[in-house]
Amino acid sequence: MSTIAAVRLAAVQRLRPISESPALDADMLLGEILGVNRAYLLAHGDQALTNEQLNRLESWIGRAAQGEPIPYILGRRGFYDLELLVTPDVLIPRPETELLLEQALAWAGGRQQIAAVDAGTGSGALAVTFAKHVPWAQVYATDISPAALNTARRNAENHHVDVTFFQGDLLEPLLESGIQVNLVMANLPYIASDEVPALAVSRYEPRLALDGGGDGLSLIRRLLSQIPAVCASDALILLEIAAGQGEAALSAANNALHPRSAEVLPDYAGLERIVRIRR
Repeated sequence: MSTIAAVRLAAVQRLRPISESPALDADMLLGEILGVNRAYLLAHGDQALTNEQLNRLESWIGRAAQGEPIPYILGRRGFYDLELLVTPDVLIPRPETELLLEQALAWAGGRQQIAAVDAGTGSGALAVTFAKHVPWAQVYATDISPAALNTARRNAENHHVDVTFFQGDLLEPLLESGIQVNLVMANLPYIASDEVPALAVSRYEPRLALDGGGDGLSLIRRLLSQIPAVCASDALILLEIAAGQGEAALSAANNALHPRSAEVLPDYAGLERIVRIRR
C-alpha cells in the first residue's frame, strides 16, 4: 500500500542528492497534493494515497529530482508575509530581499508623502508587498520583460493592491513620464556574465534576471545614473547586491550621486547584501 509514510520516505531519498532540504521539499509537494500541512503528514503516515495522487507526486518528484525549483513546480513562493505567484519568467523571490523590504518599510513609517518605485520588479515581490503594507503610497514598478510584468500584475491583483506598472528599462519609463519618487527599491541582476552559465540557478531561472554584466554591477550603475532625474533630494535608494560587491557598489553610488550617506548592510549571515543611500 502506498501510504504517506512510504511515499514520503521514497521522495526524500530521491531528492537528497540535489536538495539541501529534501524532507521539507518532499513535504511541500506531498502536502500540496493532499491539501494538508506538514504536521498532518507526520501524524497520518498510514493514510493511503489514490492513484491520481501518486501519479501527480511522481511527476513532481521527477521534476524536482532534475533540479527544477519547488516554487516553479508549485507556482508560488512565500515572501515576507505574502504568498506570491511565480513562473519561470521571473526570479524566485529570496529571503535576503526581505531585508531590503524591511528597510523600506522602516523608512516609510510615519511618512505621508511617499512615491516609490521597484525597478526591475520581476514577480512584483517588493512593489506588491510594500504597497500592501503602505497603502497610502504611490507605488510604481518597471520591468523590461512583458512576461515578468504579467506575473507581477497578477500578484498585485491577487493581493488587492494598487501598483502602476510600466514596461521599460529600469527608470526610463519614469523619466519619459516625468514621474518623481522619493524611494527607489531594486533587486537587479548582479551576477557577472561569465559566472552565470556555471550556476545551477541558471538552468531554470531567467538569465535576464541573473546577468549583471561584466562585473555584475552594470545595471546598478545604469540605474544610479538615472536617479538624479527622478528622485527628490531627500530620497532613499535601496539596492540588493552580491557578497563582495559592497566597495564597488559604494564607489558607483558616490560617483553618480554624491549622496549624504551611503552604506552597505549585511544579511543575517553577515554577508554584504543591501546598499542604503540617502541623497
